[in-house]
Amino acid sequence: MKIVVLDGYTENPGDLSWAGLEALGEVTVYDRTSYVDAPIIAERIGDAEIVVMNKTPISRETIDKCPNLKLIAVLATGYNVVDYTYAKEKGIAVANVPTYGTASVGQYAIALLLEICHHIGHHSQTVFEGKWANHVDWCYWDYPLIELDGKTAGIIGFGRIGQTTGKIAKALGMNVIAYDLYPNDSGKALAEYVDLDTLLAKSDVIFLHCNLTPENEKMIDKNAIAKMKDGAILINNSRGQLIHEQDVADALKSGKLAAAGLDVVYTEPIKADNPLLQAPNCIITPHMSWGAKEARQRIMDITVDNVKSFLDGKPTNVVNG
Repeated sequence: MKIVVLDGYTENPGDLSWAGLEALGEVTVYDRTSYVDAPIIAERIGDAEIVVMNKTPISRETIDKCPNLKLIAVLATGYNVVDYTYAKEKGIAVANVPTYGTASVGQYAIALLLEICHHIGHHSQTVFEGKWANHVDWCYWDYPLIELDGKTAGIIGFGRIGQTTGKIAKALGMNVIAYDLYPNDSGKALAEYVDLDTLLAKSDVIFLHCNLTPENEKMIDKNAIAKMKDGAILINNSRGQLIHEQDVADALKSGKLAAAGLDVVYTEPIKADNPLLQAPNCIITPHMSWGAKEARQRIMDITVDNVKSFLDGKPTNVVNG
């Protein structure tokens, strides 16, 4: 059985092992292939029966050029870069990793918020640059410091990750409210479910933890922002397409939004003309919430299980039926 890994570097930059896959077949690992549809993708898959990928697109054209392909194993939860409908027509299963980063992504959302509240990285840098040693006062801070106790966290999308963020927010003394299309008992134990307009109006901090759908693309636009408190903080480490980037940048410039902490943008890698790069009080990190070693090990383990289950005739985590 031939297995090709098309873009293995972000999953395993050297601190994990491919041994689990190697036990299942002849494995070829490429660190990177292409993040846009290109002939090299099909060339590298060749006559392999199984392809493992993260963000390398698998298009109809690529599928047609790879007649031996039987399984596309995605090293992630999202699988929108795969033409999974056409894959189904061709009898090719597409399997993903549905749950791996709950703790890491929830933790990271709070880390973005705490960085906004204290700008720890900035202040540490000023100390090493000599500002404290040469300062007229015995202490200083270059940004307003924010205490979260008693403030309201509004979480849009209150599934596993949203609830993890909610638990940490409550531990910080925050009141937690949530909006979700499918309220559940574990969510009700953590937060008060409210409608979206109520959440926007009452929240001091708004977290986005929802899936991307055609209905919620650019949901955080100027109309949604107008319903928010003056000086609200926006945190998004879910999907960049959930926000209207120009509207958020304008709100940061006007002060309607006090700050934004973002780990995702609409087009990734970020484009040089992204308006958020010129917006004040905006923290942007390179889609790294998922990258803790523990989370990546879970991706590896589940992917190996997906491949093994498929080979055993009992496929798991198949997203295209």
